[in-house]
Amino acid sequence: MELGWEALEDARVVPSKVGGSRLGTFVGVNADDYAQLLTRHAEALGAHHTMPGIQRGIIANRLSAFLGASGPSLTIDSAQSSSLVALHLACESLRSGESELAIACGVNLHLMPESVQLAASLGGLSPDGRCYTFDARANGYVVGEGGGAVVLKRLSAALDDGDRVLCLVRGSATNNDGGGETLTSPTVGSQVDVVTRACEHAGLSPAAVRYVELHGPGTPVGDPVEAAALGEAIGRRRPVGRPLAVGSIKTNIGHLSGAGGIAGFIKTVLALKHRLLPASLNFETPNPRIPLDELNLRVQRTLGPWPGYPAPDEQLVAGVSSFGMGGSNCHVVLSDWRPEPAHERTGGRTGTDLPVVPWIVSGRSEEALRGQARRLAGFVEDAGDVDVVDVGWSLVSSRSSFGHRAAVVGTGRGELAEGLSGLAERGGGPGVVSGSVVDGAVGVVFSGQGAQRVGMGEGLSGFSVFAEALDEVLGVYDEVASGVAADVKLSDELREFFGVGDGYSGRLREVMSGGIDGLHGTGWAQPALFAFEVALWRLLGSWDVRPSVVAGHSLGELVAAYVAGVWSLRDAARVVLARGWLMHGLPTGEGVMVAVGLGWMRCVWVTVWSSRR
Repeated sequence: MELGWEALEDARVVPSKVGGSRLGTFVGVNADDYAQLLTRHAEALGAHHTMPGIQRGIIANRLSAFLGASGPSLTIDSAQSSSLVALHLACESLRSGESELAIACGVNLHLMPESVQLAASLGGLSPDGRCYTFDARANGYVVGEGGGAVVLKRLSAALDDGDRVLCLVRGSATNNDGGGETLTSPTVGSQVDVVTRACEHAGLSPAAVRYVELHGPGTPVGDPVEAAALGEAIGRRRPVGRPLAVGSIKTNIGHLSGAGGIAGFIKTVLALKHRLLPASLNFETPNPRIPLDELNLRVQRTLGPWPGYPAPDEQLVAGVSSFGMGGSNCHVVLSDWRPEPAHERTGGRTGTDLPVVPWIVSGRSEEALRGQARRLAGFVEDAGDVDVVDVGWSLVSSRSSFGHRAAVVGTGRGELAEGLSGLAERGGGPGVVSGSVVDGAVGVVFSGQGAQRVGMGEGLSGFSVFAEALDEVLGVYDEVASGVAADVKLSDELREFFGVGDGYSGRLREVMSGGIDGLHGTGWAQPALFAFEVALWRLLGSWDVRPSVVAGHSLGELVAAYVAGVWSLRDAARVVLARGWLMHGLPTGEGVMVAVGLGWMRCVWVTVWSSRR
């Protein structure tokens, strides 16, 4: 469940918002150590939740239930190829429209010594504790534990949603050996077939493949068969002198059994993203049964560029193989993704950097909140130079919000990191505001005159929603200004002063930006505040802020009435202009305004009583 949650967050999908969606969960796993451990003590430990707790098929269902997803929910066991087959099925579900989003996972844990002993009795384990893939020393694999998860979506949907795309799954295929010399003996023909059909499904020539992440367990039987199959399916189809690069993650982290395929897939995705191939370890002398030159294969021994030193805009194509001990073979073809040039993209952050940046963290408890702050502080320290605005955006746009929350505010990386450390170690500090969610509705209060300032709205103009709303209000001002001036019998002097009939909104913009003095006069301040607050309301709405109640003080009452639907924008604009201009025309120094801390009935009583004295 942690892997699924974190994979969604990494994909910028808020986990708490996938409930009810056609999110498919496909989990590859082929061991049941936990179930066997509990079964031994069934009489003592048996309870209402025991049976669903030991069923492998429930693993995917549990993740679906945890997320509230209603798409396909399948646990796949095809032995060692389970997780790559799970990814293959997830892609097919997306292509058919059965799923709109999918998580493909694999997990493997060794909780019983007997499971490792059985692998040793089969003759599969390396007595050296090393995996020598394609090397003359190959004598078995090393067991490993771990898991991985990836989030998949159709490319068209990902582009529509503005998602970050790491690579493309171009095609995939599965088949079965059909019975070799023994049940567990692989065959060259079946592996050639699955690789070839995956390339056909991808619509790509096998010669286009530059790298293959091997199943590569480092066994005396399996390695030569896999090498021969790759040589026939891809290697010999590539140009002479440009061999197919191969490698195995099992030399790095061991054999994750049912999760081995997803581990190799993630490694290959990162190799495509960074356009570098990591080293396959423990290779010195080729296995004498693997003629690499004849097969046109090359083991990737060091971190380095892809074969052929491709140009930055040249497409990279790779394959990932995973084979089950019973003959369930799977091969996936990937390619890199080259997004649109930055200047052609829509959305995203524009404009100048923000003067102050908030980083929002949350947890289900105070301890969890401090733990999140500690993790984020560690990330900032390890990452070095980070874009603080991008981090802030990711925290609010791709994370679920829990009951205990904190906002760490700072002008740059140093202040934000200091605030995170204070939150993690002491529960607070300078620039940190924290608290917990309380029951009740959200309310918005709109301020009245006095909140205006020169430059108001300039920092928010980078948000298109805000800028468009401000333009709309100013445009309505221009439409109604002449009529309002006539209704309130505005003098010729004030008509000229406000630019009525001669671009009132343009002059108001100059006043708001400081180009023309006078923002504190009511004739400018009130229309400026109304326009700003309406635009700010629209911006909050675009972020799904939905208050249950709105109120306002003085001019803010007019804004509250508009956003509550009491009147139209045009009617509100007329009243705002009339109110501001009439107040502006009053004699200077005459009249007073008093703030009274009484209810309206007592105010009436005091007023009547005072008038009779």
